[in-house]
Amino acid sequence: MKPLQPALSVLIVEDEVLLATELGFMVREIGCTDVGHAMSSQEAIRLARSLTPDIALVDVHLSDGPTGVEAARSISTDPGGLVLFMTANVKRLPQDFAGACGVIGKPYSETAVKRALYYLQACLRDGHAPSAPPAGLTLAPEFCLRWSASGEASA
Repeated sequence: MKPLQPALSVLIVEDEVLLATELGFMVREIGCTDVGHAMSSQEAIRLARSLTPDIALVDVHLSDGPTGVEAARSISTDPGGLVLFMTANVKRLPQDFAGACGVIGKPYSETAVKRALYYLQACLRDGHAPSAPPAGLTLAPEFCLRWSASGEASA
C-alpha cells in the first residue's frame, strides 16, 4: 500500500501498550502521522484538544474502565475530530456510535486497519465515500448517510 497523501494525523486511544504500539506502527507504515497515545478517557480528551488529530482510533475499554464511548463523544464534538472505534466490545456501542464514524471489531487484521484508513481519508478528502466500506469496517448510520455509502461491509 502506498503512503496516504496528505498524511492523516492519528491519535491512538488504547490501554493495551502492545496493541497501541502495533497500531502506531501500522499507521506510520502507510504514511500517517502518529501524534500520540492515550490510555484513559481523560488523557484522550486532553490530547485530542491539544493535538487536533484528523482521526482518533478509540477502544471502548480503557485504563479507567469502559469510558471509550464517552471519550469518543467528546472528541467528535470538541474539537470535532473523526473517531473510529477499534474494539472487541462492538455491542457496547450506542446506536448513534457516540458520534464516531464507524467501528472495526477486534481482532482486526493489519490489512483491515490500513484499508479503513485509506477509505476514511478518501471520504474526508472528497466529502463522499469512494465505494462501499472495506471488509472489517462498519460505518455508523449517520456517516453512511453523510458520505452516501452503502453501509456495512462483509467481514
